[in-house]
Amino acid sequence: MRKLWLAGGGALALAAGIASLAPVFAQGAPESLLPPGFGEAPAPRPVQPTAPTPGQPAPAAPGAATPAPVLALDPALFAPAPTPVAEALELPPSARRSTNRVGVIAGLGPDTFGTANGKYLAGIMRRLDMPLASRWASITVRRALISRVETPAGIDPADWIAERAWLLLRMGEADGARMMVQAVDVDRYNAKMYAVAAQTALATADPAGLCPLADGGALRSKETIWPMARAICAGLSGDGAIADVLMDQARRRTSDPRGIDVQLAEKVLGVNGSGARSVNIEWTGVNQLTSWRFGMASALGVTVPSDLMATVGPQVAAWQARNPMLPAADRIDAALIAARLGVFSNAALVDLYGQLADDGEELTADSKGGRLRACYVGDDDGARVAAMRWFWKGEGKEEGAAHDRFPQLILTARAAASVTPSEDFAGDVSDLVGAMMTAGLDRRAARWAPVVAGMSDEKADTAWAILATGSPEPVVDTRVARVDAYAARIEGSDPHKAKMLIAALAGLGRLGGEDAPKLFSDHGVTFDLTSNWAQLIRRAAFDRQPGTVALLVAMGMQRMEWRSVSPALFYTMLRSLREVGLDGEARMIAAEAMTRL
Repeated sequence: MRKLWLAGGGALALAAGIASLAPVFAQGAPESLLPPGFGEAPAPRPVQPTAPTPGQPAPAAPGAATPAPVLALDPALFAPAPTPVAEALELPPSARRSTNRVGVIAGLGPDTFGTANGKYLAGIMRRLDMPLASRWASITVRRALISRVETPAGIDPADWIAERAWLLLRMGEADGARMMVQAVDVDRYNAKMYAVAAQTALATADPAGLCPLADGGALRSKETIWPMARAICAGLSGDGAIADVLMDQARRRTSDPRGIDVQLAEKVLGVNGSGARSVNIEWTGVNQLTSWRFGMASALGVTVPSDLMATVGPQVAAWQARNPMLPAADRIDAALIAARLGVFSNAALVDLYGQLADDGEELTADSKGGRLRACYVGDDDGARVAAMRWFWKGEGKEEGAAHDRFPQLILTARAAASVTPSEDFAGDVSDLVGAMMTAGLDRRAARWAPVVAGMSDEKADTAWAILATGSPEPVVDTRVARVDAYAARIEGSDPHKAKMLIAALAGLGRLGGEDAPKLFSDHGVTFDLTSNWAQLIRRAAFDRQPGTVALLVAMGMQRMEWRSVSPALFYTMLRSLREVGLDGEARMIAAEAMTRL
């Protein structure tokens, strides 16, 4: 398995994965093919589920496969926190910040998690296998995690903040995690907060971020990073003599005093003028990327070799993409990964491409920057769409290189929104509306409905499915006959997508009528309403807890591919999101499915 370890292992180690969660229920067909809302009485209030106790796994989504490699802290850190060690410096009471309500934005509101138990929520967060299949599901979870909310009952405030920050890190959201940990005064940190804050400083390539933590971290852990961190911090404060002494001590404590970890620490010291160090970074023989190596190299503006980046998950690419110390050209591929994960927006991608010119790249007609410029400021719509096709079709890739179309749609989203709807671009309409939906430009995408309506059903199918699920109000025909014809056409080649569309339209409340049950039966679509996971998410929706619903949607989305998402769960996810007021998020997730499948 791919792993990302802190130098020395131990309490701050980043492991390759979490043990596979066994399914707690089997998927069975519900009693009726007709989901609630189709002429039936409202669903009864679900039975209160039993929250997982500390040390027990949170409920898993059905059919959970072996998790993809993720980042995980030592489980010992999630035991009850010990009595905090007294710090040398304590803030006066008037200067202390409360930890009872911490967040970055108003987000989903103060009732994001309602009255849900803190240990229950933390259990879900801790065991989520990131990243998610859906970019928009990840964006929704991020909003929930950084919302200003009260600490729920049953959990220590520091632990609650640490859990949220740690999940943000595993999602690739390094900046969100940093804002969360920096909202807590260091003298209130426990062991878990120290661990997560250290990981955050390294993920954001911020050696100085370790300085408030170094002394307390050294008291709590024998990690070899702490002596090196203390040396670096002494150098940053201008005390070169103490930095040299501490660095010599750190070198004696490590198993490889001439290895890459020491090289990076000494290089950072040399850059800051501490000691007479002229160090060349040698990656030869290094076969594993660690968070220390990533953080120190990124702070130095040293690009991590691609073979080492391949040893870790895509979340680390998202960390790399936001590092301003690296040239823009070295961050483009990482930024496209970050966009797919939901970390980078269309605007952030376009800004990064714009930096190519600042770094000296000429914006010629054949350069990436020049071609993107043509997407946005081409002479006319025809020229702009032609430039977009270059990105969508991967024409700039080397022969045989893999092409991920979805990030290219994100990159061109606002350029697509500037194109006037016309049947002249009927052949590109699915890419145009798909691109707009990636950035939430649903009303701009809906303008293309007349063009789609004027096409033959078969040629319009892809764009029609995106608009049927993503538009703010119905703008295309979603009657049972049209849906049935679509499903019948693609069932032979893509039965999963046919079922996902039917489930999505049902979950969004856009499919009804007396023929709906026959449609479900004819195409083998079932709805998960009775499993343990379904009971949990339905209860969270009934209690109006959008943050809890978002986390449980993530539980059902903890796959790397859309093809692994169950249509039965998909219906329940979208319906639950709508019930807690997240209709826009539900539509964008559904449109994303139709775009990516």
